[in-house]
Amino acid sequence: MSVFLAWTTEPPEDLDGPWHEARAIAPGLLLLESDETLSVVFHALKWSLPDDAALIVSPVEHTPKSRGMAAGTTAWLRERTCRDHR
Repeated sequence: MSVFLAWTTEPPEDLDGPWHEARAIAPGLLLLESDETLSVVFHALKWSLPDDAALIVSPVEHTPKSRGMAAGTTAWLRERTCRDHR
């Protein structure tokens, strides 16, 4: 299971995709939990966006430091990633 962080300039038309869970954590930011590869997740999300929407997707291996995200974001990430905060 992998976690991916996605940023996009437009909200997806729907969040059905090759992931077990999709969480909107801030405007334009999503966390996606999936068994699929980065490429599969990227393309599924890309196809759910308008053609001119910007998009970046990256794997999240360690629990990032964050502030101001949706309630429960840090706990959700801690359950799914390493907690190394060096």
